[in-house]
Amino acid sequence: MKTVFDAAVRDELASRINSLTLQNHAQWGKMTVSQMLKHCILCDEMFFGKLVIKRVFIGRLLGPMMLKKVLKDDRGFGRNSPTSQLLKTTGQNCDIDLHKKEWISNIEQFAVYNNTNFIHPFFGPMTKDQVGLFAYKHADHHLRQFGA
Repeated sequence: MKTVFDAAVRDELASRINSLTLQNHAQWGKMTVSQMLKHCILCDEMFFGKLVIKRVFIGRLLGPMMLKKVLKDDRGFGRNSPTSQLLKTTGQNCDIDLHKKEWISNIEQFAVYNNTNFIHPFFGPMTKDQVGLFAYKHADHHLRQFGA
């Protein structure tokens, strides 16, 4: 399975991110490409520990079991998968080039990832390997959403 800890995978993601324009439209969901870029930047900040989101109760009950299901194979996330309210973005178009550079910079930071105490708001504590797989699947999900 692909992981953001693999340099070739990070390069692939960067290329796909760079292919995005304001003309890309969501094949599902309600986000614009600008909102998706900001959402993905926020998610990476969460993985790096710069943004901490409190655990949700239902995640404490179901999170570890669902994490195993999500990471068991190469299948992507389902369309319209839920997300934390703190990771939802609204607003008008952003400076897309700036946000693409910021997201790519975040992706590159996975080369030196060291947040060994990461706790996902739904899935709970995650190992470094789980973060790598999950971060790739999340990025891939949103890039596919916008045809990249």
